[in-house]
Amino acid sequence: MSHDDLRRAGFKDRTRVADARERLLAAVTPHDRTGRLPLVDADGRALAETVAAARDVPGYDRAAMDGYAVRAEDTFGASGRSPAVLRLAAADDDGDGESDEAAVNPGEAARVHTGSELPDGADAVVMVEHTEQFGDEVEVFDALAEGENVGDADEDVRDGQSLYDPGHRLRPSDLGLLKSVGVREVEAYERPRVAVIPTGEELVQRDPEPGEVVETNGLTVSKLVERWGGDASYRDVVTDDEDALREAVESNLDHDVVVTTGGSSVGERDLTYEVVDDLGEVFVHGVALKPGHPVALGDVDGTAVVMLPGYPVACVINAVQFLRPALKRAGHLPSEPFPTREATLTRKIPSEPGVRTFARVRTEPGEDGEGLEATPTRASGSGILSSVALADGWVVVPEEREGIEEGATVAVENWEWSA
Repeated sequence: MSHDDLRRAGFKDRTRVADARERLLAAVTPHDRTGRLPLVDADGRALAETVAAARDVPGYDRAAMDGYAVRAEDTFGASGRSPAVLRLAAADDDGDGESDEAAVNPGEAARVHTGSELPDGADAVVMVEHTEQFGDEVEVFDALAEGENVGDADEDVRDGQSLYDPGHRLRPSDLGLLKSVGVREVEAYERPRVAVIPTGEELVQRDPEPGEVVETNGLTVSKLVERWGGDASYRDVVTDDEDALREAVESNLDHDVVVTTGGSSVGERDLTYEVVDDLGEVFVHGVALKPGHPVALGDVDGTAVVMLPGYPVACVINAVQFLRPALKRAGHLPSEPFPTREATLTRKIPSEPGVRTFARVRTEPGEDGEGLEATPTRASGSGILSSVALADGWVVVPEEREGIEEGATVAVENWEWSA
């Protein structure tokens, strides 16, 4: 269908969300740029190598309880009525002027604390509550087996143990573990690079005059890109002019993904999808979601182009549904689902069959103090930015449902979660 025909017809045929996302991801090529990073700089980065432990952790046998380190065979037959009586082991003195940990010889015990290294000669720890000390002797009221109350040298991690595979996104706890096993730097993928191009002749970055609109979509999308693990290049506003739009797209094809905001519908000033189709291919134009069906997806010279609607709510919803998975694929990052919370719906959410609906909701504790209640801020409407910014999440109504009734239990998706 020609561009003029599309303008006259509107969006009669809209691609389902899952199908549109699948086509987009097929057009995204994961980049191969990597580099070695110290752990302090590696948080949130995707590994480009398998990482294994360089040593055992903790690296020594240790006491798992406060008590006394003993030889298990010296406690055989010990009981409350017939305790084993052991001598306190003397601290070693190797002539360096410092008192070292006591070695445990037959018939001896040494005081230990949880996590401390097991002395030489000992193979078990008796809990302090099962003992009684008299001067330099200890009565033991419990018979122990070898290894009882002892943590092995490789109890936490084993030398050479594989810890993480390529594509794993490093978290702070991962960095702590890697440091503990002797890893100081890792080979990681660079963050995917995303060019964010806001379009529209009415947009300004300053206080607006009558007829002007403050540019917000580019800022919002850029910060979402960074939150999702990418590097955003937030470009200047491009006016509704084919030559200017063409130059803006072509000059940013060195990025992994190009995303535009505005100009994706079928109006006289909606030129972005025409420009991208002339430069390459637009393979999706119009998606069965609400609000925000006028999204377009394409490819120019091997670079995926995501054309987001200009209305702020539609822009955000489509960025989450399409830009986020494209960015994740480009950067070898896992595309994990957003966390959800169950809540009881306080008002009905209407929706159109065959269309995936995103209803923004506020949540608050229920009247009885238990559970959550979700109140829709707005189920439709693409231009009300506050309906997203002042919401606590959204409820997704799938295509096969015709609304959700008041009182239903729903999953509230926290789409602004940082990963």
